[in-house]
Amino acid sequence: MKMLLPASFALALVLGPPSAQADLAPGSMDMHWDAGADDCTKHTAPPLEVHAYNANTYILREDLCATWEAPFMYLLIGSQKALLIDTGDVADPKLMPLASTVMGLLPEVAGGKLPLIVVHSHHHLDHRAGDPQFQGVPGVTLVSPDLDQVQSYFGFKHWPEGMAQMDLGGRVIDVVPAPGHNLAHVVYYDLNTGILFSGDFLLPGRVLVDDLDAYAASAKRVADFVRDRPVSHVLGGHIEKNRAGELLDWESTYHPDERPLDLNKADVLALPAALDKFNGFYTETGGFVIENPLHNLIAFAVAVVLVLVALGWLLFRYIRKRRARRRKAA
Repeated sequence: MKMLLPASFALALVLGPPSAQADLAPGSMDMHWDAGADDCTKHTAPPLEVHAYNANTYILREDLCATWEAPFMYLLIGSQKALLIDTGDVADPKLMPLASTVMGLLPEVAGGKLPLIVVHSHHHLDHRAGDPQFQGVPGVTLVSPDLDQVQSYFGFKHWPEGMAQMDLGGRVIDVVPAPGHNLAHVVYYDLNTGILFSGDFLLPGRVLVDDLDAYAASAKRVADFVRDRPVSHVLGGHIEKNRAGELLDWESTYHPDERPLDLNKADVLALPAALDKFNGFYTETGGFVIENPLHNLIAFAVAVVLVLVALGWLLFRYIRKRRARRRKAA
């Protein structure tokens, strides 16, 4: 599970049979998520929603009125182990019954639950806040999202190069480094369903860049990875657009016309070219909205300083002229 994929095996996967798409385990993307509300004090929807993609694959989402981030989590069940990708934005199990829900979805094995491995797409708090709910739970292995722990657990020797695999028992998951949004970001590819779980690396919303060079390299790496592999869906960490392709308001708890969650292989292949066009601040290109929040914040701060300096200069000149007129009048 912690071994890097041998080059010969990687080549065999890349050159896999053309019928691979037909061999993928099917599932349903007919998902209907709660839209949240402008006034969450009057909202009565459950804090956590669960959609069964198929009998062994579950998509979970925290409700918009539980957290405006409304992150997605994914539970993949094999014959020997299960894998949970991300733990969401709410720590309190009384407010967000994530661990109890996940454990309830796991099959019984030898008088207990199927062993569970909890991993993350990346380190940001809205994808790991629920970690404490899994600490100390029998049969659960919680992998820290810190970069050194990610490298150690998966066996990455030359981060961000290489690839790792996890075998859940009849279900193999590829793990591909994808830093750029976050230093420790990875994406997961399920050979069973053909789903690419992309976290915040690629989602129907804002592509938020922390390190452009790393992001561009990751986009090429992931595009090369999927190019000759069957991809049924690309499932990210959030939905931030409506059906018209417009961005929803930041921190909005109400998504009345939210677009579907899934992207596709073409979106993955188009991301490198879109990042090539990024101006470092904000760019809309090819359906992508790409931002660097830190650069935008710095630019805003500089603009504020320049405005204050200009106002100060105008005030100084105004006072000088008034004093000059008074002296002349005297």
